[in-house]
Amino acid sequence: MTENHFVFNNNDLPYTQKGSVSWESPSNIALVKYWGKTEPQIPKNASISFTLSNCHTHTTLSYSPKPSPSGSFDFKVFFEGEEKPGFRPKIEKFFARIASYVPFIEQFSFEIHTQNSFPHSSGIASSASGLSALALCLMSLQKIIDPRITENHFKEKASFLARLGSGSAARSIEGPLVVWGKHPRIQGSNDQYGIRFPGDIHKVFNTFQDTILLVDKGVKQVSSTVGHNLMLGHPFAKARFNQAQDSMSRLIPILKNGDLDTFIEIVEKEALSLHAMMMTSDPYFILMKPNTLEIIERIWDFRKTSGSHICFTLDAGANVHILFPEKDKDLVSSFINKELIGFCENNQFISDHVGFGAQLLSHEEKN
Repeated sequence: MTENHFVFNNNDLPYTQKGSVSWESPSNIALVKYWGKTEPQIPKNASISFTLSNCHTHTTLSYSPKPSPSGSFDFKVFFEGEEKPGFRPKIEKFFARIASYVPFIEQFSFEIHTQNSFPHSSGIASSASGLSALALCLMSLQKIIDPRITENHFKEKASFLARLGSGSAARSIEGPLVVWGKHPRIQGSNDQYGIRFPGDIHKVFNTFQDTILLVDKGVKQVSSTVGHNLMLGHPFAKARFNQAQDSMSRLIPILKNGDLDTFIEIVEKEALSLHAMMMTSDPYFILMKPNTLEIIERIWDFRKTSGSHICFTLDAGANVHILFPEKDKDLVSSFINKELIGFCENNQFISDHVGFGAQLLSHEEKN
């Protein structure tokens, strides 16, 4: 499937709709990482993620037709009730990228109200949840304009649009496991949008837990966008892309049979490989902090002594996602409270678990 599948062809209609729509969309945590892309937001390898539940963004899009058509975008953006002009450039860029697929956005004035369930600047990337929520709001508007679109097309295009704002946002529409990027052993996988993992999923993964240790809540010294671009000339890029595709192949039977020992091996190696690429790029950089490494060492020691199936993964930052099956929740929670909280900034952490995707909260039309 190509991007032409998502071009909207009814832009000559008179737009008289006025109303508001609200969506809640989750963040996600990748098990197999993507690091390296080409324009427009095409991944160099497939990735797969757990959709989260408690870490989400609530976005309300209010819309009204402009008095007269224009070739520009008219919007205001508010975060937690306060207007945020500093958020405009990112949304302006997003709208410019998606305008050919939802051209009606140039015919409306928008107010975007957004808030996160997790603390702002907590170190949890909100681009996945925020941009997927906004993409879903825009798709709800398209469905009012063109009610013929199917539910499948709605979700696919929402993921496609979200991807053009943030690659990982493509994986936040559905759950519990979402694949983005073409892989020869995963039917329906593609570079344009995320799909629910189509294979069998062992029941242990439907209730998996994710406790996020907030090691460092500051702004990263190197943005993810810059980091992705550094992979284009990276001496180990080809080997890394092959490694990720191999990790996906190995994970397919594990997700079916629930082999947690091999699951842990793959997930932790993927996290460390991601950061190895950062440390060997040109220029090189390190996003992990000393407390990140201390937490990892303690997780390894605890796993040996307790026999639990606790493991870690990392995004492009210092914070540690601790993954474990629900049956180990009491044991792992006690370990976190006794040994790991002290390595978190202001002792902060977030308890989360696998979720099942975005939810429509409300849609009101006004005369």
